[in-house]
Amino acid sequence: MKKVVISSIALLALAACSPSSDDKKPTEPPLVAAPPAAAALKPPKANIPAGDYVLDKSHATLVFRVSHLGFSRYTAAFATFDAKLRFDQNNAVASAVEATIDPKSLTLPSPPEGFLAELIGPQWLNTGTYPSITFRSTKVEVTGPDTGKVTGDLTLHGVTKPVTLDVTYNGGYPGHPMDPNARVGFSAKGVFKRSDFGIAYGVPAPGTTMGVGDEVEVQIEAEFTGPPLVNAPPTPAA
Repeated sequence: MKKVVISSIALLALAACSPSSDDKKPTEPPLVAAPPAAAALKPPKANIPAGDYVLDKSHATLVFRVSHLGFSRYTAAFATFDAKLRFDQNNAVASAVEATIDPKSLTLPSPPEGFLAELIGPQWLNTGTYPSITFRSTKVEVTGPDTGKVTGDLTLHGVTKPVTLDVTYNGGYPGHPMDPNARVGFSAKGVFKRSDFGIAYGVPAPGTTMGVGDEVEVQIEAEFTGPPLVNAPPTPAA
């Protein structure tokens, strides 16, 4: 009898320690919170002096895109352009920019024979009659801590009309011993219709994409240099 009791107790103990059917399911690894993504580093915005800035042509691009038959956004650029900026980080609405573009500097990806000459010719940019494109800002609006809208007069193909650019201020610095002038940087984009400026050749008929799109998308990346760094080291003698 004693052996039966002991055996029963042992069986009960084993049953208590045995895993249930639920316990036999594969154990899922504990959830581990993903580490927070590192914040993108941005240039500082402290102590950026107000004043006159000029374009750093080595760090600037002017690209435009148009629809080609609806199949792609054909992309081209202008290689020669200049700009000057009156900049005040603490009073953005008082800032202003002027830019000049040489349309003959049109740069195309692998252009077919004669294509470049056609685009700068009478049917398109007509650079012989209109040798420059200009933009002069008339209004600056602040839309966020680092964003704004710059409206200005665009003169293209002999026609002047207002165009608005969405601008992002990327930051800057008051200068650096190896770059002893203030530096600021911007990204900008905008859209306008080329037909508004008298360049309507090849615009698709209504309801079709057969041709070159009327809307021109512009994208700009630009750095400007400004007032010299205070207490900058003297330039070594030649």
